[in-house]
Amino acid sequence: MSAFSTATALGTPVTVSRASQGAPRNLPTTQQVDRELARERRKRSRGATTRRTVAILLTVFAVTVLVSQLALPMFRIYGTSMEPTLQEADIVVASKLGDFATGDLVAFSYNNQLLAKRVIAGPGDWVDVASDGTVSVNGVELAEDYLPAGEKALGTCDITLPYQVPENCYFVMGDHRATSIDSRSKQMGCINKEQVVGRLVWRLWPFDRLGAPGGSS
Repeated sequence: MSAFSTATALGTPVTVSRASQGAPRNLPTTQQVDRELARERRKRSRGATTRRTVAILLTVFAVTVLVSQLALPMFRIYGTSMEPTLQEADIVVASKLGDFATGDLVAFSYNNQLLAKRVIAGPGDWVDVASDGTVSVNGVELAEDYLPAGEKALGTCDITLPYQVPENCYFVMGDHRATSIDSRSKQMGCINKEQVVGRLVWRLWPFDRLGAPGGSS
């Protein structure tokens, strides 16, 4: 679209006068014509470059939105059940690719909400939680190096231990073990694979904690 608009006033007479006799005056030289043609070509080239740049940016934006919705959705953390690993207002990226293993942080749907917890055990595994909060899977104690000292706790646990994880389900727990409501409670129980939105793989915000949000066992 042109950067200028032109208009002709209606009803205004337009007169054309014959050039005065003699040699033409004020005609551009050949060099001036060449310079003007070169300037017009540069303008057109810049316009084409601008249009290509805009098209590329729009394409990149569309692909970014598509990828974020289909493969790498982003989430904002609310609540304290995953502290200190994930804190209020953290923004994290999830990956929908691959399977989930013990120690992975996952986002999943529950009662029309999206929650974040840590995978403790998978389908068919046996889970036991001692009175001091030590967790064992299939008789092997989890190191859980991602938990700070003193964070282990039995918490809200009303299931019969040891507990076998049902097929197509995951046993999940929050890192803030004393307050988290998770698979230790019949209120939530294990989560089905269909509920899992993705594995939390990267923290985008805040910048001073940019990076992978938490290790696995």
